[in-house]
Amino acid sequence: MISEQARRGVNLIFTKAATNNLTVAPSDQIQIERLDGHGLVMPSEKHIVVLSIASYVFRLLTIFHVDIDAATEAYFTRSGAAGAFGDCFGEIGNRCCGAMNRELGRYFQHLGMSTPAMLDAQCLPFLAELKPTYLDHHRIRINDTLTLHATLCLRAYAPIDFNVDHQAAPETTGELELF
Repeated sequence: MISEQARRGVNLIFTKAATNNLTVAPSDQIQIERLDGHGLVMPSEKHIVVLSIASYVFRLLTIFHVDIDAATEAYFTRSGAAGAFGDCFGEIGNRCCGAMNRELGRYFQHLGMSTPAMLDAQCLPFLAELKPTYLDHHRIRINDTLTLHATLCLRAYAPIDFNVDHQAAPETTGELELF
């Protein structure tokens, strides 16, 4: 139901969005590695942050697997303030999925995006209830010191086939326009 070309496109869109949006400083280095295996993988992280992009023909969940430890909290909040991690990482995840949403909007109409939800990783087995058509997993390393994982869970309600335009100009975000 999902063509191989569309699967590659979803992964390319995620990788590009994550590379451009998951770091907190422009000088930070990020490496994203696609992991083998297409079934449900349970990374060791204790929490997940879930965002969804939905249309009439699919629902795509982007699930970030994170541990809320001192190093992770300090990196994403840049202050280490207790309790601020959920809000800070939620906004970073939102930027990443917003970039994915804009790119997918080139190929699909009427897309909607959820707000981030932080859940316990024990909720992951319930993904099976969504009957995913496609699952893919990634390891993300930032500055060679911080590791997190991401799962892409795509449920198709109709056949999906699209080809990502590799030559499309990068979209700038975060700038204000005055009219």
